[in-house]
Amino acid sequence: MAATFLSSVPALSLAAKQGDTARVLITSPTSDGHGISCSSVSAFPSASRKKRNTSLVVSATGETLTGVVFQPFEEVKKEVFGVPNSPQVSLARQYFVDDCEAAINEQINVEYTASYVYHAMFAYFDRDNIALKGLAKFFKESSEEEREHAEKLMEYQAPLTLKLKYSLIKISWFISFILAMELALSLEKLTNEKLLSLHKVADENNDPQMADFVESEFLTEQVESIKKIAEYVAQLRMVGKGHGVWHFDQMLLN
Repeated sequence: MAATFLSSVPALSLAAKQGDTARVLITSPTSDGHGISCSSVSAFPSASRKKRNTSLVVSATGETLTGVVFQPFEEVKKEVFGVPNSPQVSLARQYFVDDCEAAINEQINVEYTASYVYHAMFAYFDRDNIALKGLAKFFKESSEEEREHAEKLMEYQAPLTLKLKYSLIKISWFISFILAMELALSLEKLTNEKLLSLHKVADENNDPQMADFVESEFLTEQVESIKKIAEYVAQLRMVGKGHGVWHFDQMLLN
């Protein structure tokens, strides 16, 4: 016969051992306060609502079942799982270290800086006395692409922190299409170096989510951009000044 134990359980216990059959007994004092009356029920919810201050007793065939009492886990008492009250602190932030936050902020500024420079180049080549519409189109698209990169980083960081920092730069006009393209190549290489540093920070701080984000969204595309602009620099150096620039410009329009 199955062994039966009696104990007072403060909350509803969950018997969940596969293959065992369990029954629940409700024990309560009799009217004279000495005896014990028992009744058998088939489901836990009805047992818990029969009487106040009752005890739930579980017996099983072969061995006594143990369960999990529904009450807050001890783990959630740890500080790392706490919910902050300050409006200056992100509620969703977890395991996002300050080094990663600072590195992403720096990369956002790198992307915006490149976007500003490219936009200034677009404005320069779009002037009526320069009129290199292909170069203007290329730098406008490049500016938009770098801004999209910055926005991706912002969207990644926004749920994790409220500390987004930006800096502004001053941009002067450019007078040489070759110099403009060479500067673009240098900016792309700088951006790639910063992205690799960002990925390294993620690795050093054991943040695989951030490392995967940088790899999947930026690194491959950045290398492709470097190759494309390097080819443009080589082509512009070959055509030199004059009519060749116009043909190169027309190529960029297509």
